[in-house]
Amino acid sequence: MYLHNRLNNQNKFFQKIKDLDFILLFSILLLGIISLGTMYSTDGGQILFHTKSHLSKFLIFTLLMLIVSFFNIKFWFSLSYIFYFIVILMLIWTINFGITASGSKRWLDLYFINIQPSELMKIFIILCLAKYFHRKRLENVNSFYSVIISSIIIFLPMSLVIIQPDLGTSILISISGIIVLWFAGFNHKYFFYSFLFSVLSLPFIISFLKPYQKLRVLTFLNPDRDPLGAGYQIIQSKIAVGSGGLFGKGFLQGTQSYLEFLPEKHTDFIFTLFSEEFGFVGSVFLLLLYAVIIYRVIKIGTISRSYFARLFCYSFGASLFVYIVINMSMVLGLLPIVGSPLPIMSYGGSSMLATMIGFGIVMSAKIHSTQSIA
Repeated sequence: MYLHNRLNNQNKFFQKIKDLDFILLFSILLLGIISLGTMYSTDGGQILFHTKSHLSKFLIFTLLMLIVSFFNIKFWFSLSYIFYFIVILMLIWTINFGITASGSKRWLDLYFINIQPSELMKIFIILCLAKYFHRKRLENVNSFYSVIISSIIIFLPMSLVIIQPDLGTSILISISGIIVLWFAGFNHKYFFYSFLFSVLSLPFIISFLKPYQKLRVLTFLNPDRDPLGAGYQIIQSKIAVGSGGLFGKGFLQGTQSYLEFLPEKHTDFIFTLFSEEFGFVGSVFLLLLYAVIIYRVIKIGTISRSYFARLFCYSFGASLFVYIVINMSMVLGLLPIVGSPLPIMSYGGSSMLATMIGFGIVMSAKIHSTQSIA
């Protein structure tokens, strides 16, 4: 009997491995390898702190992604609200006892890792709203009660992140939530009225921005107004991207990066360094790799029987697309600098952790795609 159960468990384990989306897994691993090579370049062609840290986090979080994927999709459904409220408590704790850096309290010291709860919220707000709308009929989705509840779910973490202050991440959290509302079937008039209200409120909103946030907006509108100060980063970023040309300057040959003209090249501006070294062709390849990843995430959503899994996959895939567009638009001077990391590529443990958890839940939806949630 014991042997039979053991063999049965082994068969289930190997069946789960077999049911993984290997195209998605290979694409994530390839993106991770590219990110490691780029991080190696930011360290000047040496295996220094950023490269070692990025490698260890990528290996650990990839293993975590696989572990997360083996949990039944019903597990993530049943604990969606709990995870959301845990991150809410972490955000409250961060405001009071978080690590202060550059005038903001965004990180919690967990001894073995400094974690940014706001990054985790990008995933768990999708999970929470996907559960909330799982059993909703289309006519109930647009009820006054549903609008109020979903608005609270979005604006509660958004307000806590703004207090830190971190306006950029709070906007990304709200976008993640709004994407779920779109796929859940919210009436388009709500989005139109919200957009109109936001545009009309811009002068009022700008008056409440911190001085550095106002400076970012002014720098976006005219980077040349302070080329050696606030506009320096974006000017150097555009020079680096443009100097890459068609095929780039070659691996470890980026002059803007190696001559230290480009600050923060290992974090939000990692695409700038990559584009300088590998040019237009390399940049297109990176975009195609992201496109494959997003396509596979959405594809898994289409084959999932449960509406919860489908809604999560669609929303997570769309959110990834938005994060990529915002980051690349930011480094090309098409949007103000908002502190949006490029998924997996940028240095940062919290961002990678959140992204890998998201991929793990998507893999769970793939492995258990034939299961429905009542």
